[in-house]
Amino acid sequence: MAHHHDHGEISKKNLVIAMILNFVITIGEIIGGILSGSLSLISDALHNFSDGISIIVSYIAIKISKKENNEKMTFGYKRAEILAALFNSVVLVVISLYLFKEAYVKFFKPEPIDGVLMIVVAIIGLVANTLSMFLLRENAQKNLNIKSTYIHLLSDALSSLGVVIGGIFIYAYNIYWIDPLLTVLIGAYIIKESFEIIDETIGILMQKTPENINLDIIKKEIEKLPDVKNIHHVHVWQTNDKDIHFECHVNTRDDIKLSQAKLLMDQIETILDETFGIHHVTLQMEYECCENVGLINRKG
Repeated sequence: MAHHHDHGEISKKNLVIAMILNFVITIGEIIGGILSGSLSLISDALHNFSDGISIIVSYIAIKISKKENNEKMTFGYKRAEILAALFNSVVLVVISLYLFKEAYVKFFKPEPIDGVLMIVVAIIGLVANTLSMFLLRENAQKNLNIKSTYIHLLSDALSSLGVVIGGIFIYAYNIYWIDPLLTVLIGAYIIKESFEIIDETIGILMQKTPENINLDIIKKEIEKLPDVKNIHHVHVWQTNDKDIHFECHVNTRDDIKLSQAKLLMDQIETILDETFGIHHVTLQMEYECCENVGLINRKG
C-alpha cells in the first residue's frame, strides 16, 4: 500500500489574526450601525461575526485533522476539515437568505441614515476584511476548509463595499434603494460560490470519484502491463480535498510468484502516483478470477 503525504501547511497565525480583525470589526460596525441608523451596517456586523466564528471552526478542524490514526478512526481525522467547509458554506447561504429578507423590507420601507458615518465605518470594515482575505488567499487555493472561510471574508468585503457605495448614494442623492439592491446582488454571488463548495464537500463525504479521475483511462493504462489480464472491483474516493485513495482487484495472466506480484504492484502504484496523482493504493492480486466481471463492483 503506497503512502505519500504532501500537504501544504496552513498558517494558524494568519487565521488567528483574521479572527481578531473580524471580531473587532463586528464591535465597531454594531456601534456605527446604531449611531448612524444603518441596518446594512448592523447586518454587515453580523456577517463579520459569522466570519469570526467560521475562522474558529476552520482552526479547530485543522487541529483535529492533524490527529493520528487510531483503531477506531483508521482513516484518521482528515474529513474534519471537509465537515468544517460544509458547515461554513451552509451558514453563508443562510446568512445570504436572511440578508435577502432584510433587503426586501428595506426596499419598501427605507429609513433615514447618516451616510457619512456609514461610509467611514464601512471603509474600515472593507480594509480589515481585505487584509484578512490577503492573509488566507494562498491557502484558500489549496484547502477547501480555508477556502470556505476565505469565501466568508470575500462576501463580507463585498458587503462592506456595497455599504460604502450605498452610503455615497445616500449621502449625495438620497437614493436609499441602492443599499438593498447591492445586498441582493452580493448575496446572489455568495450563494453561487457557497453551493460550489457544498457540492464538492458532499461529493467527498459520499465518496464520489474525484472529478479529475477517469476510471476507463486508469484501466487502460494498468492493463497495458504484460502481466495484467484485467482489473475490476475498482473503488476511488477522497478523505479530504487532497488525499485520493484507490483500490482494485488485479487479475494476472499467469500464476506468478509472490515476488513477481510485488514487482507488479510496484509498477501499478508508480503509474497511479506519477500519472494520476493517486498516492494511497490497495491492490488485491488474483489469478483466473472474475473473467466477466465489470470494472465497478455493483454491490459495493
